[in-house]
Formats: sequence, structure tokens, C-alpha cells
Amino acid sequence: MPFPQTRLRRLRATRAVRGLVRETRLDAGDFVYPMFVAHGIDRREPIVAMPGVDRLSIAHAVAETGDAQQLGIPAVLLFGLPASKDEEGSGAWDDEGVIQLATRAIKEAHPELLVVTDLCLCEYTSHGHCGVVRPDGSVDNDATLELLARTAVSQARAGADVIAPSDMMDGRVGAIRAALDEEDHVETPILAYSAKFASAFYGPFREAADSAPAFGDRRSYQMDPANGNEAVREAQLDAEEGADILMVKPALPYLDLIRRVKETTAMPLAAYNVSGEYAMLKAAAAAGYLDERSAVLETLTSIRRAGADIVITYHAKDAAQWLR
Repeated sequence: MPFPQTRLRRLRATRAVRGLVRETRLDAGDFVYPMFVAHGIDRREPIVAMPGVDRLSIAHAVAETGDAQQLGIPAVLLFGLPASKDEEGSGAWDDEGVIQLATRAIKEAHPELLVVTDLCLCEYTSHGHCGVVRPDGSVDNDATLELLARTAVSQARAGADVIAPSDMMDGRVGAIRAALDEEDHVETPILAYSAKFASAFYGPFREAADSAPAFGDRRSYQMDPANGNEAVREAQLDAEEGADILMVKPALPYLDLIRRVKETTAMPLAAYNVSGEYAMLKAAAAAGYLDERSAVLETLTSIRRAGADIVITYHAKDAAQWLR
């Protein structure tokens, strides 16, 4: 019925009524907390572009994951900074590599916490690209698959609960699934970075993880920001190859694709609230342009409302405290 019989403001009149009819819930249990673990340091190293986020020694990472778990955050996502790099990125599949050591330490201290391991070669290669580089500077998709599969097995052997390939090579989910199954890790799920765009919002991450490419860019394998149908196809292909959870990355510029991927696949869906999204809110709050708590919670709610079941965010600890 039209106004005046219909008054939508009736359901906004009090906090209790607003809570009763709220369509989208935000909870610490929705979050995955990304962390940067560095080999060979014994301290926290602040990341200038990401206030409140540090590079961590393994011991500090164990303590940080304990803090996250106490706040009700169920999972962490680990990125590694190795002691050295080479052309192939061999540190990625080293059983004594930084991610493998950190995973074992975290699982020993906090066995109920889920450890998700990012699987990519860019942090480990001397050239900073996500795969094997040919003499002409292009990335060899098929040669990279073997190295990704080897890394996945090493991470699973170390105790990773979830493997999260972020490289954007064609066929990598199928190759990783086959390798995990062959090594009796059939129960280890894959969280695929399915629609990962070549985004301007990754800048602070590349400082944090020391992973900027030494030449060229990643546009030959990461997605064109203009392409929505292709993002849906990427997600569908990952599902067909055996992914258990899909992802859209970044989150805020791609809320429409979070919705489309969720509606098309009906699969569990993560969205990555990336470093640039985090940094711009931090900078605006520091300048007094907005209220950080309100802006962060509104942002994370919008990602959930768009259709994400899981939100990977550097705001996780602060948001979990505010939601309490």
C-alpha cells in the first residue's frame, strides 16, 4: 500500500527494531586475517603504507594469531617473505621455508585456528612475477603449474588447512587438486583467487610483501578490470577444476562481480578487502575526514551484502573488537 499507510521508517525507529529486521549480519566469524611473515627477523617491522600492519617474525606471528583467535576470528591468511629469492622461486616449496615453518608453529600453538596459505611464486622469485619467465619476459603458464603443485603439497604437508592459489595461471586449480590428492591430502580444500584483477589497489601490498615485478606488469595473467563476464567464466572454470571456495579480489571496486559470481555459482565465496582499500580508509581517518570505526564496519557490511560469505581484511582485528 502507498503512503501514508506504508511508512518504511516504522522499522527504523529504534535500535532494537533496526536490529530485528537487519538483512546483513557482520560477525568476526566472517573474517580471515592476512599476515606477513618474514624469515630471519625477530621483531615486528611496521609497514609504512599500511598503518597497524607489520611484517612479523614467526614467533610474533604465533602471538598475533593467538590474539586473532581470542577475538573470534577463525582463520589467518599467510604471506611469506623468504630469506632469499631465485629465478624459479624455489623457496615457495621448501619444506623449511618461511610459510612452512610458520604454519607448523601456528598449528602447534593454536590447533583450532584455520591456517590458509597463499600460494604464489611472486614473493619468492627474483624477478617478482608469479611464474616461470621465458627469455622474452613472458610468463610460461604450463611450466608454472608444476611448481605451484609442488608448493601446494609442501604447504599441506606443513599443516595448512586451506590452500589459496593467487597466481592466475590457467589450469592451476586442477593441477593443484591432482597433486594434493596424489599425496593423500584429499581433504585439504582449495580457496581459489578466481577473479583476481590487475588492480591499482595492490600498491601497499607490494611494499609489504616485497613482491613488485622487476620489469613489466601482471596484466597478461591478472584480469582486465573492465571484464565482468570473463570474471564469471574464471570462477566457473575454477569450480569445475575442483575449487572448494571461490574469491573475487579486490572487493570494493568489484561488488557487482561478487554478486554475479555468487548468484551464478552458488558456491562459498570470499572477497579480499585489499591493501589499498585498507590504506585509503586509514589515511582518511588519520586526516580526520571520516570516522574510522563507522567507515570500516560500513565497508565490510557492504562486501557481505554483495554476497561474500568470507571477508579477507586487514581490518579484521579492529572490526572484531568493535563488533563485540
